[in-house]
Amino acid sequence: MKNSIIALSSFLLLAACDKKEASGNLHITGDIKGLKKGTLYIQRFDNNNYISMDTINIDGQSTFESNLTIDSPEMLYLHLDRGTTNSLDNKILFFAEPGTISIKTNLEHYLADAKITGSKNQDIYQEYKSLASKMNDENLSLIEAKFYAAKFQQTAKLDSINNKVAQNTKRKYLYTANFAVNHKDAEVTPYIVLTEIPDINIKYLDTIQSTMSPKVAKSFYGKQLISYIREVKNHNK
Repeated sequence: MKNSIIALSSFLLLAACDKKEASGNLHITGDIKGLKKGTLYIQRFDNNNYISMDTINIDGQSTFESNLTIDSPEMLYLHLDRGTTNSLDNKILFFAEPGTISIKTNLEHYLADAKITGSKNQDIYQEYKSLASKMNDENLSLIEAKFYAAKFQQTAKLDSINNKVAQNTKRKYLYTANFAVNHKDAEVTPYIVLTEIPDINIKYLDTIQSTMSPKVAKSFYGKQLISYIREVKNHNK
């Protein structure tokens, strides 16, 4: 009898553990090398506010994990409160989707050295940002050149730089629109459009919306993009 009770207790304990491990549809694991003490917040951004979904206290061990439930793939933030300093690079963006996602970085270069794996949408987002960042760097160089041209009243050079800035901006917008059409099945696509080219010509927005798969159209950012396009059209009437 005693053995039966022990066996039953063990079974219930294992069942409870399995249920706990299976809770939620998003499992996040990570490691922040060099972090000994601090607080991590997994956040989502909605209605102009960061909303904490989980709080993780780090005390001596740099690894962490979290189990969450998300209704649709969306951009989340891993916010680090170091406790002693206010760093500008304290939020790692990662596009979450159901499954297991790993985030590894270090305390010294928290944002720059972040490696995120396990999310197909995140891979697509990184692919986009890789080329977009090059175009952004070109624009920064042009803005610097524009400042000196204006300072020394080099009118001809200033006009040339302004033309290059306009061309580079147009190139980025067209690249982004084309990228969106080519990734119509990814939930990160409407997010990229909303954050990178919301003011592009409405005809491009219409094209992007018409090519989105039904799955993407019903996603969190898909619904936001459709609503935004509707607002733009109503405003332009």
